[in-house]
Amino acid sequence: MSSPAIPASAAPLAAATPYSTAANRALMIGVVAIIVTWLGALIPGGLQQVGYGWLIGEGFWVAVAIGFLMLTLLLHIFDAMWGTVLRRQLEHGLTSFKWLALLFVPLLLVTVLGPRDTIWGWMDLNHRVIAENTVVGKDIIYWRKAGLLNFNAFFISTAVFFGVFVWLSARLRQASIAQDADGSPQWTIKNRFTAGMGIPLVALALTGVAIFWFKSLEYHWFSTMYGVWYFADCMRLALSCGVLIMYWLWQRGDYQGGVINKNHWHSIGQLMLAFTVFWAYVCFGQYFLIWNANVPEETFWFNEREFGLWYAIGMVQVFGNFLLPFLLLLSYRFKVTEKIIRRIAIYILVTTFIDLCWNIMPALKDAAGNAKPFFSLTLLWAITSVIGIGGICIWSYIRAIPTTKLIPIRDPRITESLTYHE
Repeated sequence: MSSPAIPASAAPLAAATPYSTAANRALMIGVVAIIVTWLGALIPGGLQQVGYGWLIGEGFWVAVAIGFLMLTLLLHIFDAMWGTVLRRQLEHGLTSFKWLALLFVPLLLVTVLGPRDTIWGWMDLNHRVIAENTVVGKDIIYWRKAGLLNFNAFFISTAVFFGVFVWLSARLRQASIAQDADGSPQWTIKNRFTAGMGIPLVALALTGVAIFWFKSLEYHWFSTMYGVWYFADCMRLALSCGVLIMYWLWQRGDYQGGVINKNHWHSIGQLMLAFTVFWAYVCFGQYFLIWNANVPEETFWFNEREFGLWYAIGMVQVFGNFLLPFLLLLSYRFKVTEKIIRRIAIYILVTTFIDLCWNIMPALKDAAGNAKPFFSLTLLWAITSVIGIGGICIWSYIRAIPTTKLIPIRDPRITESLTYHE
């Protein structure tokens, strides 16, 4: 198969200007924010709040990376030509997985070196008191789940999850870059094979992440839809970050000259709309099933989120995380206007961060056993963690850009993608 011809209008296939300044700035901001976050552990009682904040930040950026990985796999498995010009940037984003694995280590160190129940209460069987003055080790519900909820299983599973993400990312990226050199269709075939086995592997791994890292914070709770909820957040975050990347490259001039057009913006906007509806469907389905069954082991989780300010945050989820972006993304003009869809993407990033806080923070209880307030040091450390971990991820992404072409210039579908119209 001969290499496809690239239209003359798509000339900017390499960086318009160096990226080193942006990469260094992202790294500096990330390191400073990480230091500030962990200095919070020196405050009396601050280690637990920093741990929960760090878990939110890690969960946020792991979700972005998983979304990039799943989008890349889906583009390959469906042979979707519209996203070919965007796929290389998703592949660069996958380089963050190895750093995210390293940045998860502080949570393991807190668990091993600090009180075992600092973050996940079930890790301390003898001292963590739960309902009715019963310790975890005497809780029948825990022992029904003990084969899964133990430190060894947690550690090994987390390593396996990151191993799956890093391995699949390396396969996809290596084959895509190799095709730039020789134009062989064998690399396209290899990536389709990787996508076929990778989609179920990623689905299982992200479900495990949601269950081990987040759901087990309140291990009495039962939900069969929690992994799908996290998948919806992964896709919404990845699509929104994809829009910001497209806008940044377009504004720099790298993505101008015929590389992307309004149809690309519209297609990614359509996916943002689709996963906004999907997120709402999953969350409503989970709530409705638990409300309808009325089983105490399930309803308590929602009950503690329906008092005080947490109820208002729940309403932000309904109207802010679903209704407003849903109405905005119905508009064709909003989806194809670069500055408007960029603002919508930023908004979705903020509300999805609030969604993670709503799911994770109420597991942190005060002395009376009530969920701590939303506006607390935990929220502050969650924000600094998102900035710190995000700085490292953005640095990793920007550092990867100059290593190859901005678009996969010899992909069999690249010409169709450059001239894409709906």
